[in-house]
Amino acid sequence: MRALSLLLAPALVVASVAVGGPAVAHTPDADHVERVSSLDTPGVGTPLQSSNVTQASSNPGAAGISGCFLRSRPLFVQSNLDSVRVYDVSSPTRPRPLGTMPSAQFENEAMNCGERKVAGGEVRRFALVGVDAVQAGPDDISHVNVGGGELVVVDVTDPSRPHVTGRAAGTTSTHTVACVDELDCRYAYSAGDDSSDAFSIFDLRDPDRPVELDADPATPGTQPFSSPTAGHKWNFDEAGFGTHTGFDGASMWDVRDPAAPRLVTTTGAAGRGEDPAHPGWNDFILHNSARPNADAFRPDTAPSVASGNVLLVTEEDYEQTDCSKAGSFQTWWVKRLDGTPDAIVPLDKVELADLGTYPLPVGAFCSSHWFDVHPSGIVAAGFYGGGTQFLDVRDARDITSYGHSVWGASEVWDSYWAPVYDKRGVMTRQRTNLAYSVDLVRGLDVYRVDLPGTAYAVVASPSATAGPSGGWSTGAPAAGLLAALLVVVALRRRSATWVATPA
Repeated sequence: MRALSLLLAPALVVASVAVGGPAVAHTPDADHVERVSSLDTPGVGTPLQSSNVTQASSNPGAAGISGCFLRSRPLFVQSNLDSVRVYDVSSPTRPRPLGTMPSAQFENEAMNCGERKVAGGEVRRFALVGVDAVQAGPDDISHVNVGGGELVVVDVTDPSRPHVTGRAAGTTSTHTVACVDELDCRYAYSAGDDSSDAFSIFDLRDPDRPVELDADPATPGTQPFSSPTAGHKWNFDEAGFGTHTGFDGASMWDVRDPAAPRLVTTTGAAGRGEDPAHPGWNDFILHNSARPNADAFRPDTAPSVASGNVLLVTEEDYEQTDCSKAGSFQTWWVKRLDGTPDAIVPLDKVELADLGTYPLPVGAFCSSHWFDVHPSGIVAAGFYGGGTQFLDVRDARDITSYGHSVWGASEVWDSYWAPVYDKRGVMTRQRTNLAYSVDLVRGLDVYRVDLPGTAYAVVASPSATAGPSGGWSTGAPAAGLLAALLVVVALRRRSATWVATPA
C-alpha cells in the first residue's frame, strides 16, 4: 500500500495541473535546474567575490529553498525541494548535518522556526512548512497534499529525527507562514490571498493540533482576517508590530494581541505601484521586510536604521530578466505608528544592475529576494542568479554595494546572518560575520564577511546534540517524490547565460 501510494503521488500531481492549481510566486522546473547546474559543478569552481568576502564552507547536496535558525539551540533547519534537513551550527563556519526528513514540498520559500514550552516544562522545537502547491513524504503517506492551503508542523526537538507532528488546513494561501513570536510560537500568520484581501491566523498553542482561528464566529464557516496588502509574507519585530507585504504594498499592524491584530498604517499609493512620483517601486509584489531596532522607534524623527524607523523591503519581479528592473531592494521611512494613513514613504531603491557588481545574469532570474540585516547595517541578500549581495544601508537614503559573491552555477534564494549563541546555546541579539546563503543549485554556502567597525572571533557554542548524526541518506521514495514535484511545477523555462560586465 505504501509503495502504491507513492506511485500514485505523481499522478495526483499531474492531475492538479490539469484542473489548475494555486498561483505560486516561483515555479522552478527540472530543465531550469539542470541548465543552471551545467554551467559549473556545485562545490567546486571559483566564485567572483569582492575582496571583503571569503567562503568559509560549501555544503552541497540539496536543492535549497529556505532556512531558519532556532532560538534556544544552535540549529539551522533548511527546506529543500526533496527534504527538510537539520544542521548543528555550534561551530558556525562548518554546519554539521544531524538529520533529514525526506519530503517533497513546494514552495515553502520562508521556512520559519518556532518553539513552545508545553506541559511539564519541555521545550518543543519545530519548523513551519507552508504548502503552496504540493507536499508528500514517505513517512507520512496518508497525507499527500496536492493544491496547497496547508500548514505542516515539523518537530525538530530531536534534531536527528525531524518528523511531521501536526497539520492544519487554511482558508487562505499558505505560501508563507510565520510565527508572531518564534520563542513562544502560539500563533502564526499566513501569506493570505490578494483576491480576497485576507489572511489566516493559526492557533499553535497545541503544536500537534494546530487550527485556524475564526475571524467572525457569527458567520458560518471559518472566516479569515482582512488585510489591504495580503498575498505574501509577515515579518514581526521586537516592538510588537508585524508588517504584511504583498501585491498592494506593505501594511504595519499592532500584533501585541496576536489573535486580534490591529491595522496601523500602509505604504499607500507608492506601495501599490500607483504613485507617478515613485515609478517602479512595485512592479509585481512587495515580497518581505524587516524593521531593525524597532524598539528604538520615535515618531517624526529623521530616517535611520539605528532609530527603528526604516523598513527594509524586497520588491520582487522574478519573471523580469532585465537586471536593471528585475526587482529592487528598498528602504522606506516609517514616519508614524499612531494610525496615520499611508505613513510609510519611499527613501531609496537599488536593482542588481545598480550595484556595479558582475557578472550580470542574462535571461535568468536576478530579482532581489530574501535578506537579513546585520546590526552593523550591512544586509545579506539573495538575488537568484545575481548571487549573494551585501548592501550597506547605514545611510537609508543611499543604499550602496558593500560586497558580493557570485557563482556561475547558482540561484541564491535566501541569505541569513548566523546568530551568536551564548554558553547555554541560546541565541543572542548579536550576529556573527558569517552569512548562510541557501542556493537552489549549490545547497548551502557559508561566507565570512569583513564588516565595518567590527572584529570577530568565532567561538563554538555547546553542541546542539550529543546523539549520532542522522546523515543525508535519502532513499528512492524521496527521489520519486522530487520527480513528481518537478512535474507539477514544470511551468517555466529559462536558460541562463552570463556576461562579464565591467563594474
